[in-house]
Amino acid sequence: ATELAIFDRVESHVAEQIARGRLCMVEMDSYFMPDTHGVSYRTEHGKTTIAINRMDVENRQLDYFHNGGFYHLEGEDFDGVFQRHLTDADLPFLPYTEFAKFPKHVPDQAHQRRVAAILLPRHFARRPQENPIRAFASVFPAQVEAIAERPFGFFHKYAFNTLRQLGANFELAASHLEWLGQGKRFATASADALQIAETAKAVQFQLARAVMRKKFDALGGTLQPAADAWDRLMAALATELGRDAA
Repeated sequence: ATELAIFDRVESHVAEQIARGRLCMVEMDSYFMPDTHGVSYRTEHGKTTIAINRMDVENRQLDYFHNGGFYHLEGEDFDGVFQRHLTDADLPFLPYTEFAKFPKHVPDQAHQRRVAAILLPRHFARRPQENPIRAFASVFPAQVEAIAERPFGFFHKYAFNTLRQLGANFELAASHLEWLGQGKRFATASADALQIAETAKAVQFQLARAVMRKKFDALGGTLQPAADAWDRLMAALATELGRDAA
């Protein structure tokens, strides 16, 4: 993806890129995104990135990818995500935007796996030297106690930017390793990555209960399974990639 300079109305830039067969990824306000119902839709403003697949400015309709789904919005929500209520006296709406070009010929799965196999050891070499989940776990209870003193809405921001990102990243890692190994390699590493994702998801619910009840004693060891899984994941990858280097 390449950054797209925004100097005019965002809709105009997006329309131009769609006409060229490109996908635009734009930072939008989740307050106007129906797929965030129950989290932030029409209740709380927040920044999130969507990939716009189709846009009808005249009829105020938008089809977009967000997280793992494909969604539609229209009417007032369309006006909201593009901040069409702003006047010349307001600060301009200049969201961070990228566009993605699609290749004329999509490489086959075998080629994609060969390239991914080359890239994996390079990324693995950049891994943290210390367990980052264990480091997070050491400050987690104190952070939660501080969160409990703030309005409950802040809990959602904290959980989204910590536990949810942790879980999403390692769920993606698990899927990638499963795809790359085709059931023949990386099975142990994929399972460990998935353990991290599942633990992060479970801790989100425990966190919500702790904040509501203001009882934090039970949170001390909640991230331990994820921290242990990270150690196993790194060891499993080191073993697998070591065989390749031998």
